Amino acid sequence: MTVLLDTLPNGFRIVTEHMPGLHSASIGIWIAAGGRHERPEQNGIAHFLEHMAFKGTKTRSALRIAEEIEDVGGYINAYTSREMTAYYARVLEADTGLALDVIADIVLNPVFDPKEIEIERHVILQEIGQALDTPDDIIFDWLQEASYPGQAFGRTILGPEERVSTFGRADLTRFVGEHYGPDHMILAAAGGVDHGRIVAQAQALFGHLKPVGQRPMQPADFLGGERRELKSLEQVHFAMAFEAPNYRAPDVYAAQVYAMALGGGMSSRLFQKVREERGLCYSIFAQSGAYEDTGQITIYAGTSGEEVADLAGLTVDELKRATEDMSEAEVARARAQLKAGLLMGLESPSNRAERLARLLAIWGRVPGVDEAVEKIDAVTVGAVRDYAERMAQARSALALYGPAEAAPALAQIRERLAA
Repeated sequence: MTVLLDTLPNGFRIVTEHMPGLHSASIGIWIAAGGRHERPEQNGIAHFLEHMAFKGTKTRSALRIAEEIEDVGGYINAYTSREMTAYYARVLEADTGLALDVIADIVLNPVFDPKEIEIERHVILQEIGQALDTPDDIIFDWLQEASYPGQAFGRTILGPEERVSTFGRADLTRFVGEHYGPDHMILAAAGGVDHGRIVAQAQALFGHLKPVGQRPMQPADFLGGERRELKSLEQVHFAMAFEAPNYRAPDVYAAQVYAMALGGGMSSRLFQKVREERGLCYSIFAQSGAYEDTGQITIYAGTSGEEVADLAGLTVDELKRATEDMSEAEVARARAQLKAGLLMGLESPSNRAERLARLLAIWGRVPGVDEAVEKIDAVTVGAVRDYAERMAQARSALALYGPAEAAPALAQIRERLAA
């Protein structure tokens, strides 16, 4: 499989990977315009814009957008993250050109009809309400806010109701003008794709766009803090975050291996100690996330109000113990899990296309899979223990939701970690 990359004169990048034997393809546009690029008064507009892209263009109605893709058996969708907005489709290889034409149309030519804005506003307000009614969803928004208080990186992707209720056509158009430049876009495709044809079509569709240049972006500063929302629920939703490396930091792979060994599966320390040995929860996990200038290791569990103090204490004790007795077997297992997840995911053209776009955005190139595997394999027990030691002293945040009266405060958790 060969990764091919072209850049148009205006900065628009096209990256593809042909996967022999596949008769389908995944293709999409990734735009460096996510939640962290919003000003305070814009919070939620990147996500609102993603919704509105499907509500009609100058040449296609909302129904026609769906019909053109589904008439050929395809699938089209989008998402908004803190650093990107993506519009993508999965189709048979013969329909790749159609998919790109539709995606380009919804990105470049949305009409933002006022009637459709009102309809979609109501949909998004329903989405916000659904999130608020889903404790193991909203807890991560609150944890993000506690980790990065008063910052763009800490605000929710959906935005608050009071902001979403005011967005109009001019707001959407302004955000597009500020951020949807070719120099901040990546077209990525994988599967049964022809690079030359995609480049030629991209030139026709995007070659006329003018770059928007550098944009101001508030740096992310993990400050930490606590948010506790008391409510009569069946469980306390307990979530902690620790400052972790950004995705270019040398120890980012050590952080990933550490998080996997700590709470990445049924054999992990937290799962075995907290669930299997003590039965304090049904679900507990740890995961590592990395971004442009920050990162987080997140721990989540749900337990009863009577047992949340025990769960928190055991979790802290496992964090401390990892600095002393993390074993070679645990590290080897975590490395194997990370490599398997990476390699299995690459069997999907959708995952490959997303990987192409993400790595190109980070590095300006697409490192080979072997390079990532080598870096995972290079993580030693000593490196993981050293990382565990640093993480135990790192800035942290805590979010609690439910009957959490008995849960320890973040200050108490920090004291126990330091003891």
